[in-house]
Amino acid sequence: MIHAKNIHKFYDQLEVLKGVNLHIKKGEIVSIVGASGAGKTTLLQILGTLDKPERNSESSLTINGENVLKLQDLETDNSKQEKTFKIITYTVIAYCILIALFLLFFRNKIENDVFGQVTLVVIVLPLITATAYYIKYFKQKSKKDKILSTFRNLNLGFIFQFHQLLPEFTALENVCIPAFMANKPKAETEKEATRLLHYLGLSHRINHKPSELSGGEQQRVAVARALINKPDVIFADEPSGNLDTQSAENLHQLFFQLRDEFGQTFVIVTHNEELANMADRKLIMVDGQISN
Repeated sequence: MIHAKNIHKFYDQLEVLKGVNLHIKKGEIVSIVGASGAGKTTLLQILGTLDKPERNSESSLTINGENVLKLQDLETDNSKQEKTFKIITYTVIAYCILIALFLLFFRNKIENDVFGQVTLVVIVLPLITATAYYIKYFKQKSKKDKILSTFRNLNLGFIFQFHQLLPEFTALENVCIPAFMANKPKAETEKEATRLLHYLGLSHRINHKPSELSGGEQQRVAVARALINKPDVIFADEPSGNLDTQSAENLHQLFFQLRDEFGQTFVIVTHNEELANMADRKLIMVDGQISN
């Protein structure tokens, strides 16, 4: 399911991850624990494609058979193209300014047929070429930008310590957002969102906004949102860190119910020892590495 090899990460001169190797099986619930600053959240963000590792010939990251680093390379290519785009844009602007000055000072000569035709060619051809480049650039950029984000949206779900629900939308609308981003039909999406909220015991809260929900209810809405596209993997970062004891225990039990019901793989970063020990495997991070 998840294979990570030789994953490194630097922030300036600080090496946060020091060659992490990891294999997580399908349907497995894995907890990642360790002291603050050990690299847990950084690793989770890289596994979830929200951040990029340092690249070397021995690094690899595959999720459900998909080469994630290759998808991220497309975004890197876009970054390089953006620099070229900026250079060409500035050049075109400077060119247009020069043309405007040229027309201002030589407007009388343009009345000459030959001079006017040459001037027209000098003006029009570069602008047509630049326009063609812009059209090609934006088409390629749009296509490349969508590849990684589409993979993430359809295959990965995320649950964070703070629910990050949009306050202006109802519970149902919040759950539907990832599916709408994937261009799924409205009727089908709302039906699935309603089913999930019912399963999570929130059928009576469907039309309530986040401010009208308790902390535990808000987090369950976030869980439903993470499940709406039926992702293969759920990444959770301190999912119960902002909940009271009873709500936290309920959420922990819910993860195992969801795994049994839907077959998802769960990767959970937590300081909660009870949740960590409930997992199928507990990985301990020490100073940027997974301790054996």
